[in-house]
Amino acid sequence: MMIKDFKRRFWISLILTLPILALAPMIQGVLGVDWSFTGSNYLHFGLSSIVYFYGGWPFLKGLVSELKSKSMGMMTLIAVAISAAYFYSVAVVFGLEGQTFFWELATLIDVMLLGHWLEMRSILGASKALEALADLMPNEANLVEDDQTRKVKIDELKEDDIILIRPGEKVPADGIIIEGESDFNESMLTGESKPITKSVEEEVIGGAINGNSVVKVRVKGIGEEGYLSKVIDMVQTAQKQKSKTQRLADTAAKWLTIVALVLGFGTFFTWLALGENLAFSMERMVTVMVICCPHALGLAIPLVASISTSISAQNGLLIRNRTAFESSRKISTIVFDKTGTLTKGSHEITRIVSLHSDYTETELLTYAAAVESPSEHHIAKGLARKAKEDKLDIPSVTDFKYTAGVGVNGKVNGKEVHAGGNMLLEKMNETVDKDEKEGVETKVFTFVEGELIGFITFADEIRESSFDAIKTLHDHNIKASLLTGDNEIVAKDVADKLGLDDYMAEVLPDQKLEKIKELQAQDEFVAMVGDGVNDAPALAQADVGIAIGSGTDVAAETADIVLMDSDPKDIVNLILFGKATYQKMVQNLVWATGYNVIALPIATGFIPGLMISPAFGAALMSVSTIVCALNAQLLRRKIG
Repeated sequence: MMIKDFKRRFWISLILTLPILALAPMIQGVLGVDWSFTGSNYLHFGLSSIVYFYGGWPFLKGLVSELKSKSMGMMTLIAVAISAAYFYSVAVVFGLEGQTFFWELATLIDVMLLGHWLEMRSILGASKALEALADLMPNEANLVEDDQTRKVKIDELKEDDIILIRPGEKVPADGIIIEGESDFNESMLTGESKPITKSVEEEVIGGAINGNSVVKVRVKGIGEEGYLSKVIDMVQTAQKQKSKTQRLADTAAKWLTIVALVLGFGTFFTWLALGENLAFSMERMVTVMVICCPHALGLAIPLVASISTSISAQNGLLIRNRTAFESSRKISTIVFDKTGTLTKGSHEITRIVSLHSDYTETELLTYAAAVESPSEHHIAKGLARKAKEDKLDIPSVTDFKYTAGVGVNGKVNGKEVHAGGNMLLEKMNETVDKDEKEGVETKVFTFVEGELIGFITFADEIRESSFDAIKTLHDHNIKASLLTGDNEIVAKDVADKLGLDDYMAEVLPDQKLEKIKELQAQDEFVAMVGDGVNDAPALAQADVGIAIGSGTDVAAETADIVLMDSDPKDIVNLILFGKATYQKMVQNLVWATGYNVIALPIATGFIPGLMISPAFGAALMSVSTIVCALNAQLLRRKIG
């Protein structure tokens, strides 16, 4: 609405400026014509008054607003400048000796309106990304009731409602698939470019696009509890935050306003004291005030901040702390949690080894999957995936019990079954070959009626993107370390394969914070990458806390930045984009302040041979502002 308003005011003022120029004595003198007639000076006054009150209204209104809030700024300077020019010219029309400023006044307002219009269009681009996120959510959903479906508005959905999502439709709310399997495009939500296949018991995100199959989903997150709402809220909060750089720019803009007012009136009285006439002195004052507007300085940092936050969200990087994000350029060491970050965290089955002649590998998998089925552990999920893949019928388990550090047990088909790791072996007084007990694979041993029937091995594969990510970090002289609760053998294997600088194994959650402190004591600027829950103390202690979360997980409050896709390449993106953002801020700050340092002495007219008009000064000021806006938009090329 404001863009349309400035556009309309600009065109109307521009049209009225044409006759104002034609009636200006100075312009007529330059052209060698005389278009004056009886009452022409009053027509000149009338047209200029319309431009002043209509075209200049946003600035006059802004002056009142800034005075009320006791924060003088750009609007104060512009309003004072155009008001001085207007009322002086009115006094000349009604008898004061001198020359009018009407044509300078009109062109000055035209240029200021044009500058604001173009600047607002640029600023709008910063919020488009946020609007695009909001637009991802469809307006309607297919609600399933008694095997019938009907269209309902999104705000009518309740938790635990069942909805039907057809191929090509957007997911209307966060939920869990209860029937069907399909590919989901989440690129606009998490930055993941490839569609992700999801089936029963897996979560889907509101706003994702369903691929090739019909699925039924139980609604889990609605309204403000939905993933998309949380993302938008997080982005809006981050955009309102002010970093140290932005606070510096705000302070500079405030002082520049004071300097402009002092220098403006100082220039006016100095020229009068030197014997110049009132009109000339007034013109110099107006030029100083206009050219010294802190507009570019006030826009330099906030626009970069707004654009970077929105773009980051589109690429799966959610900024919660702007200062930490800008500080990411100083990171010298990144400490990674292993599972789910550098590795896939899926724990896929690599081997099924039967150690008892009465049990086949299929029976071993069946018993293990059955006794683990009530568990939420990633091992249990890996067994369930393999059983489903092999199309096995998994019997139910009764008397289920979980023993921390040992494993699980229960009755399957009337038999007592145990499943667990090395601690279970010791508890059951069972031994295996050393080679089978140790190694980089995770092993789950299964006992039926007290007898060891075999084991199943799991491997947490290293993500392919981890290799490139670590190499890129090293290319930028950033060290990468591993911090994991896993055993020494597994930690060393991952560290060696990825070429990490260091690794720390068998570290409990409460010990991670101390490890971060040790690195900081060595003058390292440390970023910690963890899951945002168990790693909360370490995330809070790190200079930059980066929480990872797939799907609908939202990071703990201790994280500064959230990576939605849990991919190491996003961490590299984050650091490089943080550097690019800071560079853009510095570039805009240098440009905005440098422009004023050069333009201000010229505006005063004290430099021999250099004299510019108020309108030309306004044009320079607008160009400076637009350059800052366009430079900020170039940030869009710096991610990915």
